[in-house]
Amino acid sequence: MTSASAPEHYATLFDSHYLPLGLCLHRSLEEQGQPFHLWILAMDEACAGALEKMGLPATTVIRLSEIETAALRAVKGSRSMGEYCWTLTPFLPSHVFAHAPQAQRVTYLDADLFFFAPPATLLEEFAASGKHVLITEHAFAPEYAANLRFGRFCVQFVTFRNTEPARRVLAWWQARCLEWCYAREEDGKFGDQKYLDRWPQLFAAEVHVLAQTERTLAPWNVAHAGRGGPVRPVFYHFHSLKIVSPSEVVLYHAYRIGRGNGWIYERYAAALRAAAGRLRGLGIPLIGRPAMGGRLGGLRLAWEVFRGRAARAAL
Repeated sequence: MTSASAPEHYATLFDSHYLPLGLCLHRSLEEQGQPFHLWILAMDEACAGALEKMGLPATTVIRLSEIETAALRAVKGSRSMGEYCWTLTPFLPSHVFAHAPQAQRVTYLDADLFFFAPPATLLEEFAASGKHVLITEHAFAPEYAANLRFGRFCVQFVTFRNTEPARRVLAWWQARCLEWCYAREEDGKFGDQKYLDRWPQLFAAEVHVLAQTERTLAPWNVAHAGRGGPVRPVFYHFHSLKIVSPSEVVLYHAYRIGRGNGWIYERYAAALRAAAGRLRGLGIPLIGRPAMGGRLGGLRLAWEVFRGRAARAAL
């Protein structure tokens, strides 16, 4: 465990399209994760410049040139931006340890996470395990069990202690992602993610699988988790959320969220609006991406929308 006064170190990566989501992640750490330090790998120069202009507290901005090795540059041209982000993921914790050797551990976070309760709840279980690496399961609801083909575990919240056993796991993951990291299923692989399925066997003494699956929620399990009453996520993974224009965001797509869970998206939509307003105030543009799937116009966060398969909100 870190001391009460030492910051918990987190690392994430995103480009200009995901900048508002990254700001929401930072805000949630400010509310739930003090003291912390967030290391952000900016995947393009516009993102790096915007982050530096905002001067987020307890944050270090990393440019690609600071982390890219000759081996990474050699594979970059053969991979899409998303695939290259996945390739870079296992290199982020090593970069943090190299620049903050006093850090006792670092947790990689997907940029579309948002904390509703202290992450210490999860890290305390990890510390009690006495192991060196923490991974989290997708914990798919039965109706989405077919998605297990993309991996039992989710690269969303992965913690590494600053120890030699953890570095061995990192080195193995880095080597595999350099060899192959693509957005397709092939020979039991998928991106950087399905490699984690092998860890409980390959690294049984090093890896702890988080038991608190009811506290790590996402569109693929929140409705199932809420059948017994209100959910209490430590974090929610806003998978499938997309900013599709400077004024509109698709909150989710192709999942059933459940009648009682609208508050999760209402709160995140409010955080997104605040982030968008901050960016506009600094003259930093919001960059949209094409929408996926069906259309629901305007801001509609009523219960009937959350029973459906897609929802949109205004920014």
